[in-house]
Amino acid sequence: MRGLATALRAAALVLALGPVPPAAAQQQALQQRVEARLSEAGPGIRFGLVVAAEDGRELIAIAPDSRFIPASNTKMFTTAAAFATLRDLERPDSAGGAAVRLEGEGRTGWDAVLEGHGDARLSSAPDCAVNCLATLADAVAARTRRVRDVVGDDSFFPDQRWSPGMSWNNIHTRSGTGISALSLDDNELHLRVSPTTAGRPPRLEFLPYYVIDNRAVTVAAGGATSLDFDRLPGSNVLRLTGTIAMGAGPELLRLGIDDPAHYAAWRFRALLEARGVRVTGAVAVRHRPLGPAADPAAPRPEPLARLAPPPLAEDLAQINKASQNLHAELMLRRLGRQSGTGSIADGVAVVRAMLDEAGLRRTDYDFSDGSGMSTYNRLAPRGVVRFLRWAAARPWGAAWRATLPIAGVDGTLARRFRGTALESRLFAKTGTLNATAALSGYMIARSGRTLIFSSYANDIPDGAAAAEAMDAALILIAEQN
Repeated sequence: MRGLATALRAAALVLALGPVPPAAAQQQALQQRVEARLSEAGPGIRFGLVVAAEDGRELIAIAPDSRFIPASNTKMFTTAAAFATLRDLERPDSAGGAAVRLEGEGRTGWDAVLEGHGDARLSSAPDCAVNCLATLADAVAARTRRVRDVVGDDSFFPDQRWSPGMSWNNIHTRSGTGISALSLDDNELHLRVSPTTAGRPPRLEFLPYYVIDNRAVTVAAGGATSLDFDRLPGSNVLRLTGTIAMGAGPELLRLGIDDPAHYAAWRFRALLEARGVRVTGAVAVRHRPLGPAADPAAPRPEPLARLAPPPLAEDLAQINKASQNLHAELMLRRLGRQSGTGSIADGVAVVRAMLDEAGLRRTDYDFSDGSGMSTYNRLAPRGVVRFLRWAAARPWGAAWRATLPIAGVDGTLARRFRGTALESRLFAKTGTLNATAALSGYMIARSGRTLIFSSYANDIPDGAAAAEAMDAALILIAEQN
């Protein structure tokens, strides 16, 4: 019905204004076909789509200035601001590396202070080869055989573990894990669940940071494997429910962490004790409240040891290719440390300054985080296309575009557009959130021309295939240009 209404309006316009030039008629016909294809996803969905040539001429415009929840399209702007403003992206990230200090009087026992500076990639994995927490534990063990407290210090950023507008029900998952200047193992805990015998609870393998209330059940072979978990914010009790079938392989569940600095200090204590260092005190944390009270630039003594993580350019690729929420949020806060305190607002101010330079209108966007988990974020498709055109012309534009997933090849687009005209010819950032789908970037049309596009679907009813309709519309446009 929507396609018929559009056709009738177009016919009335022809009668009122006279004959339409052939190129305009073709463009009008294509827009009608695109609208009809999107309408096949069903009622209730609010679509926005703009497709433009490299010179800015719009080929398709559907609700171009309406504002949509962008989900992980937000990451495009965070990473672009990093390319635009941060330096030495190809060098080891010495500024962001975690460090360890010994504080206090050595005669009565030092406090081992593990200090974070915003690095997202610190690891405690047994097979860790670079950027390893074990390296800092070795440094302490080489200096002393006894410490008092083990302290996790994440005061490099204000204590804003979750962004405004993020759904609280994501907190217990890896998607909503806490954000901290001292982050370890992607701020995730892994819970490995294996079947036992029918009617019995499954076997669990995990680091005992949480207390697991195991209410899951092993069922007979051939039964359903469907596991779920939940945990109240701030609680250390995690409840496991559901079923796992006999004969099924182990299921790996990835759990969020509310206080990453505490978790990092807890793991650091275990590594120290494994090296023969006696810990006589407790695991403690140092947070910095949001506000001007604490000076983030206050001088501190030289650390006992400090890590130099891999280049930030690698992390920027991971943020966009894998749509890594934690890393994006830490990048936003690092942007905010350039001239502020490292708060969310400071980081958003850097992104806003970039968008001012790109010529976007203030109504084209609103951001409350750097990853897209916030439902407060808004983007208008026309403004996004304007930004994408601007970014492509920057000196860093090609390097930034290379961080976007490639259709049918890698990242979050590895399984999309395979066997179509856009396989290996579309480079774009995906986005998925409650009732939201997004895809924005660049695609090479059948003619060889590069087209710039931004596509959104909001208010998606449960079960509606909005993303599939968006993909089909882009394929249609590419085949007709």
